[in-house]
Amino acid sequence: MASGQETPPERRRRVRAGLVALVLAAVGGVLAVLTRPEAVTFALSDQVADERLPDIVLPARPVAVALAAYAVVVAVAHVLRGVRGRWAGVVWALFGVALVVAFLCWAAAGTTFPLTNQLQGTLNLSTPLILGALAGVLCERAGVINIAIEGQFLAGAFTAAVVTTVTGSFLAGTLGAVLAGVLIAALLAVFAIRYYVNQVILGVVLVVFASGITGFLFDQFVQDDAAAYNDPGVLPTVPIPVLADIPIVGATLFDQTPLVYAMYAAVAVVTYVLFKTRWGLRVRAVGEHPRAAETVGVNVLRVRYQAVLAGGVVAGLGGAFFTIGFTGSFDKDLTAGQGFIALAALIMGRWHPLGATLAALFFGFTQQLQSQLQIIATPIPGELLIMAPYLATVVAVAGLVGRVRPPKADGEPYVTS
Repeated sequence: MASGQETPPERRRRVRAGLVALVLAAVGGVLAVLTRPEAVTFALSDQVADERLPDIVLPARPVAVALAAYAVVVAVAHVLRGVRGRWAGVVWALFGVALVVAFLCWAAAGTTFPLTNQLQGTLNLSTPLILGALAGVLCERAGVINIAIEGQFLAGAFTAAVVTTVTGSFLAGTLGAVLAGVLIAALLAVFAIRYYVNQVILGVVLVVFASGITGFLFDQFVQDDAAAYNDPGVLPTVPIPVLADIPIVGATLFDQTPLVYAMYAAVAVVTYVLFKTRWGLRVRAVGEHPRAAETVGVNVLRVRYQAVLAGGVVAGLGGAFFTIGFTGSFDKDLTAGQGFIALAALIMGRWHPLGATLAALFFGFTQQLQSQLQIIATPIPGELLIMAPYLATVVAVAGLVGRVRPPKADGEPYVTS
C-alpha cells in the first residue's frame, strides 16, 4: 500500500469521528438559528477589578451562524477527506472554540457572560481532576488499574482539613494529605501486586472504605467541634511578578495558591519522567510487556510499587485542594465523584499526561459553565444543566475518543519467574 494511503480501519475511524463532529456542528447550527437577535456581552474583567478591560459585545445570531457554518465545513471535510497536516490541531481547536462560542451566543444573548469567572472556575474545578488523572496515568502506565482515585481524594481532603486545623500549618496539612493518599495507594499496591486481587473490584472497595472511614470520623469527632478540627481556612494566593499582570489570563493562571502551582509542576514532571527518564521507560515497559522487561533486568514488582505510590502522592495533593485549596472545610463525600471524572479524563486523554490534562480541563470547563448558565438564567432547564457535565463526560469518552488502547498489561497481575 502506498505511503500515506488510508487503510480501511483508519478510514472507518475517520468517518466515524467526522460524523460525530457533524452531529455536534448540526446541533450548533440549530442553536444558531434559534439564537435571539440581541447582542451578547462577554465581560473580560471582574466587577470589582481596579482596572476594567472593555467588554466584548457581539451580535449573537450572526456570530453564532458564522461559527456553526465553520464547524459544519470542518466536519464535512473530515468525513470526505480528513483534516490532516501541520495545521490540523489548530483547525480542530478552532472547531471546539466555535461550537462553544456559538452555544454561548444562544444561551447568553441579551445578557452578560462573565468570561473571567468562567476561566477562574474552570481552573479551580480542573486542578484536582488533573492531579487525579496524573495519579491514574502513573499507576496504569505501570499496569495497575487505579479506580481508587476517589478514595485517595477523600482521604487527602479529610486529612488536610484536620491536620491543618490542629497544627495551624498549611504545610503540615498538605503533607498529611500526601501521606493519606499514599496510604490508600499502598493498600492498592499490596492487594493488587502482592495478592493478585481483581484491581477493579479492589479500587471500588477502597473508595467505599475511604468514604466510610472519613464519614465515620467526621460524625464522631469533627462535626461536633468544627472549630478544633474542621476550620483550616484556604491557602493564600501567591502572585507571580509580571506574569500575574497579563490581561485576562494573568490573574487566573499566575495569581494562585501553591497547590495550583504544584499542579502545573506535576504535569511537567510526570510528562518528563515518563518519557524522558530511564525510570519512566521502565514504568512503560512493565505496563506493556512485563515479562520482556524482566528479561532485561527490570524488577517488575518494584517498579509497579513505586509507580502506584508516586500516584498516591499526586492524588493526595488533589485531595488537599478540595479543602485547604478551595472550600476551607471538609464535609462527608465532599469530592462528589470527582475521582471518577478524573478516571474518565485519563481514558479520554489516552493514558498520556498532557492528554489527560486537556481532558480534565474540558470537564472542569463544562462544570463551571453549568454554574455560570444557572446564574445568568438561560433558557436551558435547571435539571439539564445539572446533568450537563456528566453527559459531556459520557459523550466525550464514548463518542469522541472511540476505540482506545490502554497499556497491554493494565490490570494484569504479574507473577515473577
